[in-house]
Amino acid sequence: MRSKYSSVQITLHWLVFLLIVTAYSAMEFRGFAPRSYRPWFNMVHVSCGISILVLMVARLLARLKNPTPPIVPKPSPMLTGLAHLGHLVIYLLFIVLPVIGLLMMYNRGEPWIAFGMVMPYASESNFDLVDTLKEYHELLANLGYFIIGLHAAAALVHHYFYKDNTLLRMMPKKRH
Repeated sequence: MRSKYSSVQITLHWLVFLLIVTAYSAMEFRGFAPRSYRPWFNMVHVSCGISILVLMVARLLARLKNPTPPIVPKPSPMLTGLAHLGHLVIYLLFIVLPVIGLLMMYNRGEPWIAFGMVMPYASESNFDLVDTLKEYHELLANLGYFIIGLHAAAALVHHYFYKDNTLLRMMPKKRH
């Protein structure tokens, strides 16, 4: 059995990570730019969200297809269970969050842009639904900071405290 995730899984993991950083940064830093730049920040955020959705589904399919490399030394059943729960939450979060965002943009009933293209939108706006979806989207996005932090902290605890190969399994291969 392999000691690392497949190169596809590793690439998808780090690509999703970069897209998440970019999506969050677009929303956090848009207030520092002139107001005329807001559509650009929104487009970057939405484009990253769509990309994250597609890549998270690809990650899920790759994870179902490829066996997970073992952690050496083997952690306790409780830690293994918590890891599975954590990964389930991450997959759900970064699939549901973009879906809610897309539904929100669609139901505004006005043109919106992703990847530099005008995307489909509802013929009539539904601002009650949009407001509800926006609340959920923002709540889940804020929860995402906590989940990402826990995920990174867990990887570092495994590496430095338990001294196992959890973190190394997802690191890109060294080039010689």
